[in-house]
Amino acid sequence: MKAIVYEKYGPPEDVLEYKEVEKPTPKDNEVLVKIHAASINWADNAAVRGKPFLVRATHGLLKPKNRILGTDIAGQVEAIGGDVRQFQPGDEVYGDLGESGFGAFAEYVSVPEDVLALKPVNLTYEEAAAVPQYALVALQGLRDEGQIQPGERVLINGASGGVGTFAVQVAKSFGAEVTGVCSTRNLDLVRSIGADHVIDYTREDFTRGEGRYDLILDIVANRPLSDYARSLTPEGRYVAVAFNASAMFRRSYGGKKVIQLSHKPNVTDLIYMKELIEAGKVTPVIDRRYKLSEVAEAFRYFEEGNPSGKLVITMEAEENE
Repeated sequence: MKAIVYEKYGPPEDVLEYKEVEKPTPKDNEVLVKIHAASINWADNAAVRGKPFLVRATHGLLKPKNRILGTDIAGQVEAIGGDVRQFQPGDEVYGDLGESGFGAFAEYVSVPEDVLALKPVNLTYEEAAAVPQYALVALQGLRDEGQIQPGERVLINGASGGVGTFAVQVAKSFGAEVTGVCSTRNLDLVRSIGADHVIDYTREDFTRGEGRYDLILDIVANRPLSDYARSLTPEGRYVAVAFNASAMFRRSYGGKKVIQLSHKPNVTDLIYMKELIEAGKVTPVIDRRYKLSEVAEAFRYFEEGNPSGKLVITMEAEENE
């Protein structure tokens, strides 16, 4: 099978190789998935470069221990191990492989059955591959850490990115009044996915405005905590999705709750997102699509292009060459 392989950390264009590797065989508790699409997340980009250095605690101190990267997949079950009970060949599935050895940037992967869920029936494989990690980051940040409630005023800082486009829609599904912060070129996009109000950060500083929010989901982490605290109601909560050193080491600021999110892959939340998507409450936003052989180019755009939504890697184009 074809896969994107790397043996050392560095710039994607220097270390990623598109090559033939052995097709995996499922163990007793595993499912062999023919991958139709994958997507790129911040964690994938960090793992390629080995930066920040903390990522090497998971991926290997001196060199990568997982040769094939990628976490988000959507595909079809091709074979199952003897102990598998949840899936059958032909099932359409999606999942986050972040805690099961990675391997999304390949034509096949073999993973434990408990990391997969049936994909939403109203999504294509490409759309489904855009969902797992970032949708769960948004869900867990808003629902679990942010304790979002109907009618609350919620601000999403970074509303047009991969996490942000899910966060706007998930917050609306909980009945919140949502304000999205983004650049000028993405104002219409953020409105189109349900934001009640949109702030153009190139023209307006929301931390200096009159608005006060019950919950801020921060996907950018480009300001001191004092700025965010000033924009919160007395009982407001601040949840950092992007790494915020200040949030990491304190639980409150000026009486306002402060949380640094630690995302956790789990099938229960994938099923929850499936239900939201099938109910028409959430739709993935895809910026660009790339072939498997173009993964290095996709990483370059991820870093330099400030994507609106997700970048998807599709396998079908490889098969047709």
